[in-house]
Parts: sequence; C-alpha cells; structure tokens
Amino acid sequence: MRIRIDAVDLPGTVPAYGNLHVAVQRRDRPGELLDPQPGDAPSATWTLECTTSTSPTGIEIKGPYVQDRLGRRFVYLSWGTVDESGVFTMFRRAKLMLDVTPADVLAAAARDGLLVGRLGLTDPRGGPLCARVEPPHITWTAGHAG
Repeated sequence: MRIRIDAVDLPGTVPAYGNLHVAVQRRDRPGELLDPQPGDAPSATWTLECTTSTSPTGIEIKGPYVQDRLGRRFVYLSWGTVDESGVFTMFRRAKLMLDVTPADVLAAAARDGLLVGRLGLTDPRGGPLCARVEPPHITWTAGHAG
C-alpha cells in the first residue's frame, strides 16, 4: 500500500522562520527527510511506501516513514529552516494520526492500495501547522494505486 499526503494552504513566507520548509520525517531518524518543500509552495505531495497487516485491533500500517509510539501510528511532517548551505534545522512537527482513520476507509485503502490524507498546513495564526492532526483537520480517503 501507499500513503499519499496532499497538502495545500502552506503558510508562505513567515519572517520569523526564515527559509521555511516542510518534509516527511523517516521513522526514528529525524535528520532523514523525504522531499522538503518550501513553505511558500502552492501545494505539496508526498507518497510513502508501506505495508499493511491485519491484527486483533484492525489493520496495522508499517513503513520507513510511519512512526509507532506507544501503539499509535502516525506520520511526522517536520518544519524547519534551510540555511545557505542547504542544511535543514527542524523547529516544529505535525503528527498526522493514522490510527484515527475510519476502519472502512483503512480496509478499502489496504485492499485498493492507496490511503490519501488531505490537509491544509497553515495554523489559525498563519504559521506552520503543528501538534497532533486528526479529522476534521485531515481527511483520509481510500484510492486506487495506479
């Protein structure tokens, strides 16, 4: 299965943060980021390879970008600044919670090969979205991998 994250409404240029970027963080490796995108991009999309398995509690998702803390599965979007030499310095993260995905959506995604999360990345104060992200701030749907 794949997880595709479709993000819109990025915060733009935020003077307090300098050269703002956002990326998906690899599990247990904060310095390994997938496809950093500038904070002023019109949108951003990341596609993550993962596996699914059935457990007594439902469908479990695992993969190199799927975090697993205390039995809760999620994807980290890391916010950071990029300096002149291209070094990313993280200052904030958003947790895209997978374990709150409706069971029927997750079952369809496991069957059809694609789970899509759609969200806006600007918080109510105009800054980068952070903290735990659950519906209605993210919408999870199933799709066909193609």
